Amino acid sequence: QVQLVESGGGLVQTGGSLRLSCAASGSIYSINAMGWYRQAPGKQRELVAADTGGSTVYAVSVKGRFTISRDNTKNTVSLQMNSLKPEDTGVYYCNADLKVTAWHFRREYWGQGTQVTVSS
Repeated sequence: QVQLVESGGGLVQTGGSLRLSCAASGSIYSINAMGWYRQAPGKQRELVAADTGGSTVYAVSVKGRFTISRDNTKNTVSLQMNSLKPEDTGVYYCNADLKVTAWHFRREYWGQGTQVTVSS
């Protein structure tokens, strides 16, 4: 059983900062990638940032403002969000692409989501 537990969401004013954290636990053999997605009301879930082990990718809308960091020894990933804007509001989900044993295929796991609200 694999669990992703997020923390760090909340309410912040425009221009403020928040840091999201996610810890993966359970039966994990290896993690290929970890990242963050978000879903605003009435919109589809979108990639915010991801660490694929060899590189990082960011949505154009957050590049230069958000920074993803990953600790492979602890199976954690964080998202430092600076200069927040109202359009960053949404539920942020942690995502991990991993294998539970050497003989399993990789699959994606999701956290329960954490709300980020940026007031104008």
